[in-house]
Amino acid sequence: MPAVSICTDAFLMPARAMAQVYGFPAFEFVTVPHPVASLDVAQIRARVADLMPGLLRILGVES
Repeated sequence: MPAVSICTDAFLMPARAMAQVYGFPAFEFVTVPHPVASLDVAQIRARVADLMPGLLRILGVES
């Protein structure tokens, strides 16, 4: 099943480091601005809309 990793920008450096350590230095993932937990539904939807182009690109789906 195709999947894309999503992390907040606060974890960008650790995510890249983990990809490197596990042998996937070019691993692609999308980031969303931190924090997320305090957002309401409308704010989460807005962030999802912003990250969708990157997510679809990684999946190889034309937007």
